[in-house]
Amino acid sequence: MSTRPARPATAGAFTRRSLLVAAGAVPLLGALAGCTDPAPGADAVTPQQVDRLAGQLAVQEELVAAVSAALAAAPDLAAAAPALADQCGQQLRRLQEAAPSVTGSATTSASAGAPASSTASAAPSAAPADPRAELRARLAAAADSHAAACLDFTGARAALLGSIAAGLRGQLVVLA
Repeated sequence: MSTRPARPATAGAFTRRSLLVAAGAVPLLGALAGCTDPAPGADAVTPQQVDRLAGQLAVQEELVAAVSAALAAAPDLAAAAPALADQCGQQLRRLQEAAPSVTGSATTSASAGAPASSTASAAPSAAPADPRAELRARLAAAADSHAAACLDFTGARAALLGSIAAGLRGQLVVLA
């Protein structure tokens, strides 16, 4: 049996072990750097953004009411999209948590910043001819409104509005 002669370590060369240790330390340092407090004012919002967020709250509140009414009126819709009401309610709670001290009624603020279509802002009709089509229209209008509002924000609020819009678009596929 022959054994390979050991290579002499050259000065300044990295060993496999030192590279592995360094590779493990880099993500740890990055994670520690990310755990620092954000800079003051990094997540501050302007008064216009507060109004815009209040408008999006109104859009989502109207959607939650419309979904509840549609699912109660049409049991086949409730069977087709069992998680729709829960998802819309969770999205509303997340928007409420992200809203920095939104005061006043959401419907009053909605006129200040939400580009909601008349379909999303109209009161739910007593008996729509096609509840599935009506619900799809309301979901699409709310998704459009959240996606448009997303462009007015940065950071976590932009991500939240974008993810809500995407989630609503996913529900449209379920209801297709």
